[in-house]
Amino acid sequence: MADDSSAKPKTLAFDNDAGSSRSKWVASALVIGIVGWMGSGFFLPAEQPAEQAADETPAQRAVAVAVRRSVAEDVAQVFVAEGQAKPDRDTMIRAETSGQIGEVLVSKGADVTQGQIIARIDVASRAADLARAEEELARAQRDYDNAQALLERGVATADRVAQSRATLAAAQASVAEAKEATDNTELRAPFAGRLEALNLAEGEFVATGTEIGRVVDNTPLTITIQIPQQSLSDIKVGQSAEVNFITGAETKGEVTFVGSSADPQTRTFTAEIRVPNADGAVPAGISAKVRIPTGSVTAHFVSPAILSLGTDGTLGVKTVEDDNIVAFHEISIVRAQTDGIWVSGLPEEAQIVTIGQGFVNAGEKAAPQEEPEAAPKTDTGANETADGVTVPEPEKETDATIIEAAREKTQ
Repeated sequence: MADDSSAKPKTLAFDNDAGSSRSKWVASALVIGIVGWMGSGFFLPAEQPAEQAADETPAQRAVAVAVRRSVAEDVAQVFVAEGQAKPDRDTMIRAETSGQIGEVLVSKGADVTQGQIIARIDVASRAADLARAEEELARAQRDYDNAQALLERGVATADRVAQSRATLAAAQASVAEAKEATDNTELRAPFAGRLEALNLAEGEFVATGTEIGRVVDNTPLTITIQIPQQSLSDIKVGQSAEVNFITGAETKGEVTFVGSSADPQTRTFTAEIRVPNADGAVPAGISAKVRIPTGSVTAHFVSPAILSLGTDGTLGVKTVEDDNIVAFHEISIVRAQTDGIWVSGLPEEAQIVTIGQGFVNAGEKAAPQEEPEAAPKTDTGANETADGVTVPEPEKETDATIIEAAREKTQ
């Protein structure tokens, strides 16, 4: 009994039991299977459904756009500038002698002719001076005649004759001066025009050189404009010009002067356009708009709404070319109007994208749809094209088709 109680307990072991290693093999097989399944994607890629493959190439789908056929036309290029109408002649009338105003014959605002007397200075003192000078001339003439007669008799000397001759010349000069002073008492208009100012009153004393009035001749008028440096070569003397005055009057003129020296402040050149104004209906000094045709260029008439920006920021228009491929053309604005703009840089004939240009890029394929024919112009206030017709808005169905196509493209 003592031997049994002192014996040590035995440790349990299952390695030798049947089926004890099965769990290890199962775990190992599961690990190998999972690793093999995860790595199979690198060697055996799964086949994609046909629909999914088609969705992964949306660039191949054509986007519907609206196009309009446009044919280039010859458009006149016009230089436009703002100017001011100046009179042909504008001068001040000055008193040529001093004296008291004795008579004023015309009033301010009157039309005068060349040489017409405007006012007279009192000639009483001038008449006395003229009479005195004439008497002195008569006396000097007698002295000279006597000295000449005595010289012929041998009684007088040559010096006496020379002295009397000098006295006679001085007397003649005094008479001429007195007559000129008398003539200058008549204040006359230097040329035909309108008396814009008259600063005279009867009894008023004026000094020599005093400004007493102003005469303006606005037949014809001269329009002065400024030409920028880049346009100087387009403006030549002799070119015709259209002039629209701020009063609403319209007339035609001719370029009569183009400056050859630029203003140091603005770097512009002065040009003058002469316009007829025979009846003087257009006043001087008012503003005027001058349009000078400088040539012609081939251009298309488009709406500013269809303009696009290129990848480099250039302004252009998108068109649909052969095989419905979209092309981008850089353009230049030739002329702007209230209902559209004329642009150059497009082919002679072009299918211009008018709706959907923002959803297609150059080189992509599009599904163009023609715009409806332009309707005749009505008095609805719609924009008028160069041909006098109105381009109607595209149909709503066309807009919906384009928007839907754009959505599918961006998905």
